Amino acid sequence: MTRRLAEVAKKVGVSEATVSRVLNGKPGVSDSTRAAVLTALDVLGYERPTQLRGERARLVGLVLPDLGNPIFPALAEVVGGALAQRGFTPVLCTRTAGGLSEADYVEMLLEQQVSGVVFAGGHYAEADAPHEHYHRLLGLRLPVVLVNAATESLGFPRVSTDDAVAVEQAFGHLMSLGHQRIGLVLGPEDHVPSRRKLAAFTAMARAAGVKIGPGAVERSLFSLEGGQAVATRLVREGITGIICASDPLALGAIRAVRRLGLSVPQDVSVVGFDDSAFMNCTNPPLTTVRQPIEAIGRAAVTLLAGQIEGASVTAEELLFEPELVVRGSTAPVKARALAA
Repeated sequence: MTRRLAEVAKKVGVSEATVSRVLNGKPGVSDSTRAAVLTALDVLGYERPTQLRGERARLVGLVLPDLGNPIFPALAEVVGGALAQRGFTPVLCTRTAGGLSEADYVEMLLEQQVSGVVFAGGHYAEADAPHEHYHRLLGLRLPVVLVNAATESLGFPRVSTDDAVAVEQAFGHLMSLGHQRIGLVLGPEDHVPSRRKLAAFTAMARAAGVKIGPGAVERSLFSLEGGQAVATRLVREGITGIICASDPLALGAIRAVRRLGLSVPQDVSVVGFDDSAFMNCTNPPLTTVRQPIEAIGRAAVTLLAGQIEGASVTAEELLFEPELVVRGSTAPVKARALAA
């Protein structure tokens, strides 16, 4: 019993005495705190007291892509915890190759009569992807929040990392190390965050007087293998500094450099994006631009809860500033590379 009280109290962020009052049906606890405690019981796998089992927890869908990129499990942990604190039960839906589509998950969530949905890394960020299920949610006026950039046709509240600032930080860092031949690895052409990164990259290069050659920008699926394939071409073009749109792409770029008989960062510097789990444990530790996942996840839940409660929430995109984390995958450019 003591362990259960402690775990639930930690999950919700209240005292064990408050949890005890809820479990024993005593007064002096707000409705929102009471709902959060009951939800935490469900999430942690504890049975509710008999007198409380008839109350159904409120459900919120959390729709994510394949969890191969560690940034998405990290986001799920933040969003799930923030939802539980507000008395909601998160329903995690992850897309996998050959599995349920995003539209399938939307149908399932509607059947479960969810109170709202948080999407991250979804088709809303792909201009050429199907968007009918989003328009259906708009028509139903179901509370929805999108994490990171979306196409202009969708009017949901959005919370995003500022892609332009991310590229400015990475580009400026490589320039400070003397790199002039800087390349960029992005996602597919219709990917909105990648478009934003490309626009910032082009502007930074122009302002710095750095010429971007025709082979300086490559596109790939967001995977280690994709990063390796396109980074191989960049290195063969003479690029000495590579900015990648995700950490898995950056790890693929490091592998490409090594397969070509070169080393990171002595011959080629690599910068990632996300600062996902274990990037400080890679060889070399990855210099990357950190997404503020904690702040973004909590802001998404605040916006969603506001909609569910009938409050007016901003339709403007909330942009959160990332942070450059310098580790061992970047170094000053070699003298021979400058002279080449």
